[in-house]
Amino acid sequence: MTSSFRHTHRGRHVSICLAAGLALVGLTLVVFCNPAQATSAAVRGGQSVNSPSSSSPASPPAHPSARRPARRAAHSPAVPSRLAVKSKIALVEDANTSEVLLAKNADKVTPIASITKLMTAIVVLDAKLPLEDVLTISNADRDQVMGTTSRLNVGWSLSRVDMLHLALMSSENRAAAALSRYYPGGRPAFIAAMNARAAELGMSNTHFVNPNGLTSENVSTAFDLLKLVQTAYQYPLIREFSTDRNYSVQIGRRILPYVNSNRLVGRPDWDIDVQKTGFINDSGHCVVMRVNADGRTLIMVFLDAIGKLTRFADAQRVRTQLALAQHK
Repeated sequence: MTSSFRHTHRGRHVSICLAAGLALVGLTLVVFCNPAQATSAAVRGGQSVNSPSSSSPASPPAHPSARRPARRAAHSPAVPSRLAVKSKIALVEDANTSEVLLAKNADKVTPIASITKLMTAIVVLDAKLPLEDVLTISNADRDQVMGTTSRLNVGWSLSRVDMLHLALMSSENRAAAALSRYYPGGRPAFIAAMNARAAELGMSNTHFVNPNGLTSENVSTAFDLLKLVQTAYQYPLIREFSTDRNYSVQIGRRILPYVNSNRLVGRPDWDIDVQKTGFINDSGHCVVMRVNADGRTLIMVFLDAIGKLTRFADAQRVRTQLALAQHK
């Protein structure tokens, strides 16, 4: 009887092992016969990686849609799993196809600092005010919130076009403040126009309280800022001024030279259509750009980066990794 039990048990054991083996073979065949699903899973796992040195991507969740907003679920990133950035918030999209190539916390509402000035420029240009009009810096243009300084002293005057140039290229805060104060109805009307334009563009998670970004209350998301960059690109002066490498203004006998706040501008290996940088403590280091690279046009948004160079390094990382993927 004991011998019969052992024989029966051994037979059941062999049957179970055989069934498990067949199931494993079947799973292997499914994976290798459907490489698109395997690649998609690898890409989704790689998007949560914070460092390009990570050797393996995280396993994808059981329900991938839980990681991305419903309105973006239709987009399927087409980049290798090693595509990763160090900025806490990032979004990269093909400007021509609207294909999202990278999205990292792209729906998170966050302070945007001087990225604000792109909307400031849009509102100024929409008003079609004379660009040659002279504006004078007043005490009302000083930063009373964060106590930052400026090279433009109270009482100094520049044309509206020069103020716009400095605000976009070198992120001159008092220039942006003066532009808003000389708007019909003053600064309150200007800020109302900023928020109205944001609503018109579908920037539903964006809100402005001042024209230069020196506040943690100017907030947006990477998805909203992508719309802002797309709109800013439609304005020739914004394209020209934001990508000018340097510019000097004359005040009396004094010549004030300014340089672009984006260190990628002017480099021969970078073709930038429009850009804007930003920084306050609450926002971290930020940059938004529309760039032409390796035969495609990309909109890049990098927010809340630690360190001045991280946002620019992230742009280079993405560009390099996409180029490698394209040539495979």
